[in-house]
Order: sequence, then structure tokens, then C-alpha cells
Amino acid sequence: MKPTLVVMVKEPRAGRVKTRLGRDIGMTAAAWWFRHQVRRLLRTIDDPRWTTVLAVAPDRAGMASRVWPAHLPRWPQGQGDLGDRMARMMARADGPVCVIGADVPGITRAHVAQAFKALGDHDAVFGPAHDGGYWLIGLRRAHPLPRGLFHGVRWSTEHALADTRATLPGLRIAKVASLHDVDTAADLPHAGHDK
Repeated sequence: MKPTLVVMVKEPRAGRVKTRLGRDIGMTAAAWWFRHQVRRLLRTIDDPRWTTVLAVAPDRAGMASRVWPAHLPRWPQGQGDLGDRMARMMARADGPVCVIGADVPGITRAHVAQAFKALGDHDAVFGPAHDGGYWLIGLRRAHPLPRGLFHGVRWSTEHALADTRATLPGLRIAKVASLHDVDTAADLPHAGHDK
């Protein structure tokens, strides 16, 4: 059974996606950046070693969207905060699963392959972001999702990774490369320069 790579995406509409970046460069420019970033990312990470799935939001518009490649399966993210939506995607996957954000220009196939390899002898894996969050989380899925996964995580803060780790007590956790995500205009000069 192939592992599953879930890419969290929103419809690239001005004022609905990358709003912190939009406050710096304009909402239309931020939506344009996101649309083109996701297209480039999807070309970069497409690989026969795993099944790539788009976790789309909003549900109805995302499922019908012509923006994203038609050949990739789509799962509606559903309601709730980011943790609720990521947990729903992880529970839906069979076998090892990694979830990534779409706003990380430095992600390569090698990064994804390294994360799935780490799940061979670890229960979970993180790809830390330089701001205290993370660009990837993966679970081996040998057991049901841990109770309380993502509960109490302070999203969009420097505590997101530490808070999430705290919801995985007793699990063997690996880390892969630290990368930059893009939240504000200050992040753009670092985008894509990760190794």
C-alpha cells in the first residue's frame, strides 16, 4: 500500500487565502502568489512512490475547482480549526500519511521521501518551520489516531510544533529538514532557499 501525501489547499481567492501576506502585498497579489506557488509545488512533489491528495477548502468550491490539477484526488477538509481538519485527513488515509502546507516553496521530493522513510521506525515525523510551527506532520498509522491529537495547539504561533508534540505522548518522533513557510512579506526573501 502506497503512503499518502495530503496537501492542504484553499481556493486562491483574494481575501480568503494568505491574508497575513495580503495585508503586506495586497490580497490579489497574495492570492496570485499562492495559486502559482501551489502549482509549482504540485509539479515538484508528484512522485509514484506515494499518492498525492489535495485536501480542499472550502469543501464545495474546492471539490469543483478548475484551478487545481484534475488528475489528483480531492478530499474536502470539512469544518473546524486546522487541527480538526488535518486530523480528519489523517484518519481518512490508509497506512502512512504525511500532511503538508502548500505555502512552503522549499519542499522537494527528497524531503517528502525522507519523511516517509522516517516513519519506517518512528510513529510520527515533523518537518519544522523556522517560526516554531511545522510544514509537515506524518503518522505511521499502525494504530488509530492518538486521542487528543491537535487539541490545545496554538496555531499560527511559535508554539505550534511544541504544542502538537505534546499531543503525541509516548510516540517515537523523528524530525526532517527545517524549511521556511510564507506567512508575511518578510518571509518571501527566504522562500525557496532551503536545502
